[in-house]
Amino acid sequence: MKKAYPVILSQGKKMVIAYIPDFEINTQGENITDAMEMARDAIGVVGIDMEDEGGTLPEPSAVSTIKADSADDIVTLVDVDFGEYRRKNDMKAVKKTLTIPSWLNFEAEKAGINFSAILTAALKSELKIQSR
Repeated sequence: MKKAYPVILSQGKKMVIAYIPDFEINTQGENITDAMEMARDAIGVVGIDMEDEGGTLPEPSAVSTIKADSADDIVTLVDVDFGEYRRKNDMKAVKKTLTIPSWLNFEAEKAGINFSAILTAALKSELKIQSR
């Protein structure tokens, strides 16, 4: 699911500060490009944490409703594809219990099959996921 959230970019003493009002979070970068990338990363991290805890992602505010504190501030949009972000960054392992016929388990163990690797590859194939 891809969404674009408004971000306010402000030049600090050394860094560009990025404030994401819909998530009420700040981040920073060395320049505007870096600050926008850091904002995308912050939104992704907070967003998947919210989903993992059973919450829902906030709907993006209209950029026209976002007011900058200074005339030098930049109000812009940063897009985040939460599904792609999760695939690229959420690498924690999750334990699953499965049931297979005893004879198949015997043959697989005898052949030294890595059950986790096979299941991961099969799920990626079934879901048509190319990367990660």
